[in-house]
Amino acid sequence: MDEEITSEEDSLKGRPKEITHNEKLLSLKYESLDYDNSENQLFLEEERRMSYLGFRCLEISRWVVCGLIGFLTGLIACFIDIMVEQLTGLKYYVVKENIEKFTAGGGLSISLILWAVLNSAFVMVGAIIVAFFEPIAGGSGIPQIKCYLNGVKIPRVVRLKTLLVKVAGVICSVAGGLVVGKEGPMIHSGAVVAAGVSQGRSTSLKRDFKIFEYFRRDTEKRDFVSAGAAAGVSAAFGAPVGGVLFSLEEAASYWNQMLTWRIFFASMISTFTLNFFLSVYNKNPGELSNPGLINFGSFDRNFLLRNRLWVVISVFVLTCECGGPPGGLLGALFNALNYWLTIFRIRYIHRPCLQVMEAMLVAAVTATVSFIMIYFSNACQPLDVVQGEDYPLQLYCDDGEYNSMATTFFNRPEKSVQNLFHNPPGSYHPLTLGVFTITYFFLACWTYGLAVSAGVFIPSLLIGAAWGRLIGIMLPVFPLQIWADPGKYALIGAAAQLGGIVRMTLSLTVILIEATGNVTYGLPLMLVLMTAKIVGDYFEEGLYDIHIKLQSVPFVHSEAPPTSHWLTAREVMSSPVTSFNRVERVGTIVDLLSNTSTNHNGFPVVVSNANGEEPAKLCGLILRSQLIVLLKHKVFVELARSKLTRRKLQLKDFRDAYPRFPPIQSIHVSQDERECMMDLTEFMNPTPYTVPQETSLPRVYKLFRALGLRHLVVVDDSNRVVGLVTRKDLARYHLGKHGLEELQLAQT
Repeated sequence: MDEEITSEEDSLKGRPKEITHNEKLLSLKYESLDYDNSENQLFLEEERRMSYLGFRCLEISRWVVCGLIGFLTGLIACFIDIMVEQLTGLKYYVVKENIEKFTAGGGLSISLILWAVLNSAFVMVGAIIVAFFEPIAGGSGIPQIKCYLNGVKIPRVVRLKTLLVKVAGVICSVAGGLVVGKEGPMIHSGAVVAAGVSQGRSTSLKRDFKIFEYFRRDTEKRDFVSAGAAAGVSAAFGAPVGGVLFSLEEAASYWNQMLTWRIFFASMISTFTLNFFLSVYNKNPGELSNPGLINFGSFDRNFLLRNRLWVVISVFVLTCECGGPPGGLLGALFNALNYWLTIFRIRYIHRPCLQVMEAMLVAAVTATVSFIMIYFSNACQPLDVVQGEDYPLQLYCDDGEYNSMATTFFNRPEKSVQNLFHNPPGSYHPLTLGVFTITYFFLACWTYGLAVSAGVFIPSLLIGAAWGRLIGIMLPVFPLQIWADPGKYALIGAAAQLGGIVRMTLSLTVILIEATGNVTYGLPLMLVLMTAKIVGDYFEEGLYDIHIKLQSVPFVHSEAPPTSHWLTAREVMSSPVTSFNRVERVGTIVDLLSNTSTNHNGFPVVVSNANGEEPAKLCGLILRSQLIVLLKHKVFVELARSKLTRRKLQLKDFRDAYPRFPPIQSIHVSQDERECMMDLTEFMNPTPYTVPQETSLPRVYKLFRALGLRHLVVVDDSNRVVGLVTRKDLARYHLGKHGLEELQLAQT
């Protein structure tokens, strides 16, 4: 008997008792988006009334909106670039003059203090506006946009206030000398622009321009946000095709041919707008030589013509073998360190004041480390060797020479990347590159995740370019002097490091090809990115996936877990299901929506048999937002019969309330109205997607991803509702017990 009790207790101990709590961690903060249109009677009536000309006008409107998205995203990128150039130029000029003043007579500690104070001041402003006013604007924003396009409603992610804080924050972060880039946040900025322009109004400013009202739903908004993300990539790197592929590979779960053309159009408009206005700013109107925020410079276009093809391919393969594995290993190390650092921040640095103090500390430490490395470096190079160096520091070098360590630290990151790519052999000492790689690696890892607007693209490229150039210097020269220029190794190293961190393949290959302006390097870039991803995935997930998991987002991956074929919809569904009758009492609806213990957003509508003995059968599905609008407008059966209602409810009433539907607590329902009845027939979706109980989990995954579902009703053979599969159910089973324990560990 005791053995039976012991075995029973052991089996109970083996069960994940915290599952219920973790389900709430995955679901309470985040809701799902409705990427599947609710084809109720109101929707079908509007679609049937619309003529062919009306549909053509809608299609033209979509192209107009995409053009506006590209134009505004390009303007924002231009503004960020100009402001960063002006502020960093002013800061480096002041610090350089101060260093030169105290080099001969001593007192360089004053220069260090000045540099650290200026950096900390800029970063303090950027951290304050993020930590206290809009925390969602922190970081690059790419994980949040990936979640949004995956079907997760991230609070405040595409609001006007978020855009303003994002733009101001990234300017302060880059000007403050943090190890960050301004390219990543452009993707988030483009997505916010798209979400705002496509709705024809601003809920933050409470202004409605009465245009694009048809697009006020999640399905249309998702497509425009995909275009905005692509336009952001295009403005950042001057890569319109790469922007389209980025949205396809990393973000969107839905795609079609017309959407591809519209997104490509937005990307082209974005890069052209940035290019044009930067040419005007540089006093060279019409000279379109700045397609993106970062310019890799011109690479050798006659590379294949001067060498035999088989030799070139051999060199490519050898180079990738040298660059891919280190990039994957270093990327996995970067992600693992940042993972534990993020858990530490979640536990201990969650107050805004502490977040601001940490950002200022990182800024001061970055300035101090940079100054010390420049001060103790004796890597002097002739001044005429440097190409386009904006702020050459002489320090203790002889006249006519400059400190080469300063070309990597005392400069904008984009300019440092370009110098590593194109400065001739002999411009950098191997020790300089090695020390810089190690230092910049750990500074970048510490910086990513601060309460500032910042991206990881440029730091990754700079780290990889440094160790790639170091490999090019240390390795023997290949036959025919093909890759004697270490700048080519810098390009391969930059691609490997970035691919090892973010784990992008197709889109990143095209982005780098467009940024270099030379398809010759397509083969080595593709090989090195694939190798870096394979090696990195063996040890650790990609950086964006890690942060999505740590934020407890119910993210639905493109494929179900490999060992999930033995699971069916019965094992993952939520049951029992809360449902409504076709004609339901108002008080019942209000009580259920007001119940804080449940956070359901979709409710099956059932019809009961006359005898009431058998379970009710499914006849539709209605959303929480629809019920709230019905309660707000008092769409009750008794009022309709007494002709006291003002007018028949239209689809426009639901669009006017979108996306900020009022909470149920703001809806006043009197005691008499609670006894009224509400007919849901006209407003429910009569044809929701359903699956039998025996449907395999991989098939359920495919339905959620391909159709953008929010709820999937599980029925038996008689069409009776037995359960409901939601996004949190799939996310919970994808994470597994180990993943859920990690989430709970990170948040306790």
